[in-house]
Amino acid sequence: MATALKLPVGIEDFKEIRRQGFYYIDKTKLIEQLLDNWGKVNLFTRPRRFGKTLNMSMLRCFFEIGADKTLFEGLYISQNEQFCDEYMGRFPVVFLTLKGVEGTTFEEARLSLAELIAAEARRFKFLQESDSLDADDKEMYRELISLNKEQSPVTSVKLRFSLKNLLELLYKHYGRKTIVLIDEYDVPLDKAFQDGYYREMVSLIRGLLGETLKTNDFLQFAVLTGCLRVSKESIFTGLNNFKILSITDVRFDEQFGFTEDEVKKLLNAYHLESHLPEMKEWYDGYHFGDANIYCPWDVINHVELLCKDSKAEPKCYWINSSGNSLVKRFITKANKTTRDEIERLIAGEPIEKSVHLELTYDEIDNSIDNIWSVLFTTGYLTQVGMTEQGAYKLVIPNKEVREVYKLQIQDWFDKKLRDNTEQLTAFWNSIEEGKTEAIEQYLNRTLSNSISVFDTKAPEKEKESSYHTLLVGLLTGNTDWVVRSNVEAGEGFADIIVEPEDPDAGIIFELKYSKEANGLQISCEKAIEQIKSRRYSEYLKNDGRHNMTFYGIAFYKKRCKAVVETIKET
Repeated sequence: MATALKLPVGIEDFKEIRRQGFYYIDKTKLIEQLLDNWGKVNLFTRPRRFGKTLNMSMLRCFFEIGADKTLFEGLYISQNEQFCDEYMGRFPVVFLTLKGVEGTTFEEARLSLAELIAAEARRFKFLQESDSLDADDKEMYRELISLNKEQSPVTSVKLRFSLKNLLELLYKHYGRKTIVLIDEYDVPLDKAFQDGYYREMVSLIRGLLGETLKTNDFLQFAVLTGCLRVSKESIFTGLNNFKILSITDVRFDEQFGFTEDEVKKLLNAYHLESHLPEMKEWYDGYHFGDANIYCPWDVINHVELLCKDSKAEPKCYWINSSGNSLVKRFITKANKTTRDEIERLIAGEPIEKSVHLELTYDEIDNSIDNIWSVLFTTGYLTQVGMTEQGAYKLVIPNKEVREVYKLQIQDWFDKKLRDNTEQLTAFWNSIEEGKTEAIEQYLNRTLSNSISVFDTKAPEKEKESSYHTLLVGLLTGNTDWVVRSNVEAGEGFADIIVEPEDPDAGIIFELKYSKEANGLQISCEKAIEQIKSRRYSEYLKNDGRHNMTFYGIAFYKKRCKAVVETIKET
């Protein structure tokens, strides 16, 4: 029964999923579509954790000579018996996933790639004894399985021709052309860009892919996957019959990620149907071609958690599966106009941008517009339509990704504050001295210059709490103060209580959000009255503090007003 099936958290091997009794969402239609929509070289670009590696593993299990037909029993593709008879288990397959090709230097990365290709070549050990290969062929094979032992510059030359040579040997043995599967082709380029050897890696990858995929008589067809569509001119120069299938393409739009029907079936299988709304809010929202798509990594992880604890709240899975440096870089580069656009995105509003789907890594930082494009292609933004002028309407796909922006904004904000300790110290002094004008000036300036999730664009329920978070962050930087948030005091909960270094002093803040600018003063007075009527000061008096300072602070968009009252109690 479906309820007895294990959930494949982090498992990307199709054979393991099918043989070991894991739940599998059927994506075998991809096989049929791939051959019906023929392309000699096919590039699929999708965000990370959307099932690219699992799909590539599935293709290998279907096409590779010696295929186990039982793996596909009951799946979509098995219904097409003629198709299976013609293609299943009929081809040699070379499968490389480049997600682990990296190094702090080019030499390290090159060695990593050499080891990967050598390991794949070692899968075909029978070539050493093949009667179809002559002595020179067998020597070529021995060189392939020893690539990782070669020294530069020989390594680069042999790497360039390595896959082409392997395909030639396989053809001589089987008399059949080879299917090449290259997963996460762009990861080595990304790592190289980050570590400063991008041009060397571009040259290496261009040479390898060029020899393997261009006018190769031993190639049946190739499938590549990645997050970014790297410029054809930089990597795929001279390739004809090259089909790019990006997130905007309607072809194959349901084959990466989960559709809502697939999520419903999954939840039904584990009797978790009532959790669909939270799944939709947190993990849905991607638009690939004409399809609405859930992030599969999130869905599988959350279903597994719900199976253990049906009351478990949604949490972030995708954003914690790797770094989010792109968003951080984007926010750091943002000017006032861009910050306003980020605020609109966080509030759930679309922004209109021309998107460049084809970039080189060294072009990303040339313009803020390129960053928008990268955020779109990597899953940090999605599209909900196009303008008449051909611009995309971009939105943050779901609640989880919105948290990425908020976290990175907070990190940026905290760093900016730390970099200006002189102004922050003056702000703390103003609080101790009751200088409301100086307090207002600092807060207004801070709000104006920040990428804000604190203004009226935020959902209603988040407004006051967001300002609260802002102020707590500003206050806790003072190591001489004890800052407590949402403290049980008197007849309620005080927003913020500060215990300064002076053992006789105490400060209480009550915050309000005003619906209009001319209501700031009244909101401040209501805040002061609340402090007194609910006797929040009892908390401080119990600690022996009798010199009280009460602050009522009201916010409206990126403006604030402060009212102070000092009381000495005995």
